Amino acid sequence: MAGQRVWEQFLTERDRAHLAALPPRKPYGYGRRPAVLSVDNYRGVVGDQPEPLLEAIKTWPNSTGLEGWQALERISELFAGARSAGVPVLHVSGAPTEVTGVPRWRTHGHNPAPDAAEDRFRRRYDLVEQAAPHAGEVQLTKTAPSAFFGTPLAAYLIGQGIDTLIVCGEAVSGCVRATVVDGCSYRLRMIVVEDCVYDRHQATWAMNLFDIHEKYGDVVSLESTLKWLAEYEPAIEG
Repeated sequence: MAGQRVWEQFLTERDRAHLAALPPRKPYGYGRRPAVLSVDNYRGVVGDQPEPLLEAIKTWPNSTGLEGWQALERISELFAGARSAGVPVLHVSGAPTEVTGVPRWRTHGHNPAPDAAEDRFRRRYDLVEQAAPHAGEVQLTKTAPSAFFGTPLAAYLIGQGIDTLIVCGEAVSGCVRATVVDGCSYRLRMIVVEDCVYDRHQATWAMNLFDIHEKYGDVVSLESTLKWLAEYEPAIEG
């Protein structure tokens, strides 16, 4: 991506000097067989309508505000580009404790209380329209931050020969980052689309993208991703 990166405004002078003294970063790049991985694009993190963050949390305490809605519009573009290219779109989302029986990894939460907002509480894990699966697309649920932990995601990727995950969703500082780190640990090529990931805090969004880009994968623009998908030709077996 040309121009200033989103994290540069948060770097100190020493940070900048250190980065300048290092050899140029070599991109991980795309592999031969990619898939798009959608992480936690559910109702509880955006609510029912676009609102600024401090308004949105009055009814949806776990909301990401307007940034979530903006990212979802771009996610719908990413999905369209992937589907047109014949690239699989995979969906992984959290599941409620009342369904799984598995306690959350946090001892506290910000979901609507069931006695105060029963309808919102019931719908909090529903996937939103902009990131809704098409028939036949893989849908998995998780009970931990990473999309890999306790799910058959790794087995599916191995079986399909997928070596690259193009990641979108939220939160960059939580479930997206955990998924990217685990994917890198499995030696997958991890691509994070900057325009298609979101968070509740601007600083954590930017600095977690910085960490991912420096250590675990490539942070790229939607524009460059769509261009790559338009030119993608599936690998021929044999």
